Amino acid sequence: MIRAILADDEALARHKLRELLRNEAEIEIAGEGANASETIDLVRDTSPDLLFLDIRMPGRDGFDILRELAACEGVQMPLTIFTTAYDSYALRAFDIHAVDYLLKPFTAERLHKAVQRASDQLARTRQNGNGKDRQVENGKTHSTRMVFKSRGRILFLPVSEIRWIAAEENYVRICTGTETHLLRDTMARIEERLDPSMFLRVHRSAIVNLQYVKEVRTNANSEFSVILSNGQKVSMSRSYHARIGELLASR
Repeated sequence: MIRAILADDEALARHKLRELLRNEAEIEIAGEGANASETIDLVRDTSPDLLFLDIRMPGRDGFDILRELAACEGVQMPLTIFTTAYDSYALRAFDIHAVDYLLKPFTAERLHKAVQRASDQLARTRQNGNGKDRQVENGKTHSTRMVFKSRGRILFLPVSEIRWIAAEENYVRICTGTETHLLRDTMARIEERLDPSMFLRVHRSAIVNLQYVKEVRTNANSEFSVILSNGQKVSMSRSYHARIGELLASR
């Protein structure tokens, strides 16, 4: 079972969410909070696995609640699914590793996907002691999802679906197997978020996901390129050639 708390200052919103959650057999509602103080006390008293959290509430908002909970000694932080009528906080939610970001009014199907995502993360956490939406290696955290706006939607993209990333002036292009997304970001910032055992910088303008690398080729001019499993070719700098050979050999 997944013990959950519903936090929203609107009684009607809590009622609607509670009704939708009746269809989720895994969810056990441990309590409801109408403001920051009630929500913090509930989390401290019941140690829930999951927190459905509205962002805009009187006084302290949802981010304030999480910040105060994180500062409470002995409190196990629950996974968080934000429920809000505003899309402008999605990237900030990603920064604190929220499980999902539901825009009101959301459907039962959309809620089910969020609950399933939380269930999967809890299963991984219980299995290996890891935390939430990140991987930990040598004290460093690496994102397992990227959240960004693309073509009028907020996209939660698992990094495992990224095949390669390319720099384009002041932007980076995220390439999956079916589509690409242009983000205003830098290669350095993107690279910092990614697990180096999975992603490798092969050029100052390119990062590849090693699970999609098929081979490394050298042409007549001794220029290197990485060939992905779909046949796409990505240029590779000579300085990165030895490194990719080591990584591929160890996989």
